[in-house]
Amino acid sequence: MTDRADDVLGRMGHAERRLLDVLEAFAELESTNTWLLQQESPPPGRFRAVIAEHQTAGRGRNEKIWHSTPSSSLCLSLAYTFAKAPRNLPSLTLATGVGIAAALLTLGAHDIALKWPNDLVANDGKLGGILTEIHSGGGAGQTVVVGVGLNIDLSNAMRYTPPASWTVKITDLAHCMATLPDRSALAAAIIASLIDSVGRFEREGFGAFHSTWQNSDWLKGKTVRVQQSHGLITGIADGIDDEGALLVRTDSRTERVVSGSVELPARI
Repeated sequence: MTDRADDVLGRMGHAERRLLDVLEAFAELESTNTWLLQQESPPPGRFRAVIAEHQTAGRGRNEKIWHSTPSSSLCLSLAYTFAKAPRNLPSLTLATGVGIAAALLTLGAHDIALKWPNDLVANDGKLGGILTEIHSGGGAGQTVVVGVGLNIDLSNAMRYTPPASWTVKITDLAHCMATLPDRSALAAAIIASLIDSVGRFEREGFGAFHSTWQNSDWLKGKTVRVQQSHGLITGIADGIDDEGALLVRTDSRTERVVSGSVELPARI
């Protein structure tokens, strides 16, 4: 699908294109993240990207399945090699969420929010998700792969299928935009946002994204239940700290959550 890749590249600015070594587009892949994890890492400071019209085995956090139907979603991944391993790498997922949300707002979307640690939310429904993985291949530096799944225009059967215990619905861009953008323009905007966010994260760390993420925090003030490997925490979500950890205010103290699955008990 060379024509599609060329079309997306043509919608991107020069600054982003010059950092991107390869952009591939396919009608179907098992998973865009899996594809990039199987490819050679880009050199330090360089990016490689892939887009698929449909994923047959898309993945989310904790080995969950990302469901999509052909042409209903945007599925893409970006690989980047840091010259040296960045501090607090897990917060990169939050940083890229900030960039994607900003890109969607610029395209005309509304009511976009972020749910810790990796979900995009619109109108209280799941709009998309981000999956960040470490590339285990050899070479200098540390390579990460950031995958994005974004619902564009779902069938009713997909739209009314609850995706998780934290929401009663999934949603799509068709329900939070007056006019849907061209798919290539959307892909170009998301890839450009990822390139910008990853570069800024490398230069400035998560601190550059912290306040913006806080302002988009969908969980804040809600009663949550966080399942961790060593137990369960129930309390009020109270934002994130400057390292990107979720803060949960319980009856006795404020817990700092670095990893875990968040549910809203009232919706279980």
